[in-house]
Amino acid sequence: MKIIREINKMKTYARIMRKENKLIGFVPTMGYFHEGHLGLIKTARKQSDIVITSIFVNPIQFGPKEDFKKYPHDTKRDEELAKTCGVDVIFYPRKKDMYPDGFSTYVNVEGLTGNLCGKSRPSHFRGVTTVVMKLFEIIKPDIAYFGQKDAQQVFVIKKMVEDLNMDITMKIMPIAREEDGLAMSSRNVYLTKDERKDATLLCKALKMAEELINCGERNPKKIIKRMRNLILESQSARIDYISIVDTKSLKEVDTLRDEVLIALAAFIGKTRLIDNAILNVKETEKAYECEKSQKR
Repeated sequence: MKIIREINKMKTYARIMRKENKLIGFVPTMGYFHEGHLGLIKTARKQSDIVITSIFVNPIQFGPKEDFKKYPHDTKRDEELAKTCGVDVIFYPRKKDMYPDGFSTYVNVEGLTGNLCGKSRPSHFRGVTTVVMKLFEIIKPDIAYFGQKDAQQVFVIKKMVEDLNMDITMKIMPIAREEDGLAMSSRNVYLTKDERKDATLLCKALKMAEELINCGERNPKKIIKRMRNLILESQSARIDYISIVDTKSLKEVDTLRDEVLIALAAFIGKTRLIDNAILNVKETEKAYECEKSQKR
């Protein structure tokens, strides 16, 4: 496994691999690997000739009061895990190389970034799209792998790829969860023992929402109210948002008809966690009608 830190060396390596007709799979990360990251890497290993993962805690996607300086990291552990999963290259770009003095060019995706996490983190997605665009330009992968946990991020990056005619295939993998349902996140290490228990209310609220929809509820306000009440059973919880949005526009829906994203963000103690579920309402209705007919 190679470790590359210089941008020009990374470009050269990727260029050589492309000339050799190698299919490049790329997994961008901020490190501190958990099973969600490793699942992306393992899938890339199965589908690609060359697997590259980047580890870069991107400063421009963090707000002034967010956890950039204390974001968890364990370089040695990440390298051992990456090697075990078959990574060919870890790319560790340096901040001074990614954002040299005088850097002033940013990528904005309009329309999809003003809602959900974009409301409380107004500069976040500009930082995400800018760094991902730079990484795509440096590596020029054939396939890029992302997890559904960061659903809004995935929709935004997909839109960027489409709008800029980038020759990259996006592969979105399901949310990796702990045994009790908590979505895996590098930030889970911040949670105390009691907060860790409380955090499971997020996935329980999503499951309850799915059950309500499966039983015929189509009013998003009623579903959100039930979710909110469940999460706030914990005194350590503070809700940032709960939204049910159309997956194309990421705007709130008045009634559930087609495919929707049920997304939430909440602080458990001082730790901000996100989770979501994507549900096709029409498919749910078909399954419900089928179940009723079978019971008859």
